[in-house]
Amino acid sequence: MKNRLKVLRAEHDLTQAQLADALEVSRQTMIAIEKGKFDPSLPLAFKISRYFKLPIENIFQYD
Repeated sequence: MKNRLKVLRAEHDLTQAQLADALEVSRQTMIAIEKGKFDPSLPLAFKISRYFKLPIENIFQYD
């Protein structure tokens, strides 16, 4: 699964640690999701979507 988290994080001038804190996950989780090594759970994907105020499909694209 591809995602735009790194781009969105940069657009919002956020560090991985800041975004991880806002989403109540570890920084390691954010790194793994950004690199595509870990797919977020559905609740976490919704949380990310709400945080950036974007539809999930604008953040995550299934290959």
